[in-house]
Amino acid sequence: MPVPDNRRMNPPSPPTASTAPDPVNPQKARTGLSRVWHATGYSIEGLRAGWGETAFRQEAIAAFVLLPAAFWIGRSWMETALLAGSVLFVMIVELLNTGIETAIDRIGPEWHDLSKRAKDMGSAAVLLSLVLAGGIWLSALYTHFFA
Repeated sequence: MPVPDNRRMNPPSPPTASTAPDPVNPQKARTGLSRVWHATGYSIEGLRAGWGETAFRQEAIAAFVLLPAAFWIGRSWMETALLAGSVLFVMIVELLNTGIETAIDRIGPEWHDLSKRAKDMGSAAVLLSLVLAGGIWLSALYTHFFA
């Protein structure tokens, strides 16, 4: 006769504060202002890493011109926010795409269909964000100068 598996009948109890294992990433244990301070540092490092990418650098230089222009072209707060937000959105998507590419490259340099697919989708996301921003800016320029 088989012996019943007691693990199914009595699942293990969740760990208590005193028996909880150490987190895999000790950064996750930070709370409050310490967490905010360190997260800000990591974000600045991410922007520095992004600056090393040609595409991000080009978009950042364009943003240096377009963000002030958004305040001049926008006729309302909402229009200004949409213009500026579309520029920042392109930069955000570019950073995410770079993150995807970096993670794929870390796995290995060999060609793989799924790696190519992930990189292509990231690139497509950047393209769509550029199309969106271009459409927003063209419509705002049209209404500002021709309507």
